[in-house]
Order: sequence, then C-alpha cells, then structure tokens
Amino acid sequence: MKVCIPTASDGGLEDEISEHFGRASTFTIVDLDSGETKVIRNESVHMGGKIYPPEIMAREKVDAMICKGIGVKALFRFSELGIDVYIAEGGKVREILESFKRGDLKKADTGDTCPGHRGY
Repeated sequence: MKVCIPTASDGGLEDEISEHFGRASTFTIVDLDSGETKVIRNESVHMGGKIYPPEIMAREKVDAMICKGIGVKALFRFSELGIDVYIAEGGKVREILESFKRGDLKKADTGDTCPGHRGY
C-alpha cells in the first residue's frame, strides 16, 4: 500500500506535514509494504503545472492520501480515482504513518473539507 503525505521539503520521514495539501512543496510517498520512501516535487497547477494533485497521486499509484485539510472538489476527485483520504492534525511523516497503521486516523468526508475552500 502506498501512502502520500503533503510535505514542506524533501526531508522524507522526518519532514513535517504541510499546512495546505494543494500548495505543499513536496509529496512524500511511502510504500508500507517495501518501506521505500519517495519525495516528489509538487508540479500541480498550484505550482505552475498542468494537472491537479489527485492526478499526480493517481500517476504515482497512491492508495491513500493523508492531509490536514482538503477542498471538497479534491476530496471528490480522490474518491473518483479510488484514493482514500485521511485527516491528520500535524506532526512528522514518520509519526503520522504510525498513527495510520494503528488505525487512529479518521477517513475524510465532506465535513472535513476546509471552510470556504471548494477547490483543490
């Protein structure tokens, strides 16, 4: 299973979760089966690219996204792509992944979307 967390830099497992998933500088992707960690630059429309973050995650074959908050359009797009979204309060990637493995993170629903933020 591949899990992605929007992050502030290229710090891998020791990086902090980004405050805003769509405008995160990087995405840290961890394969929970192999332990492989991959950090990719955010090349979405928010950063001058041509695709939205959910499409980047689909391209990377991510199974789950963990973020602090999300817009309703992005949440629906992740759902359409078969990618589950979970909410984390904050912390380092390593800590968030441990919470995820324990089943401590809540699966996102429309009540978790950012107020006033309807986009990606």
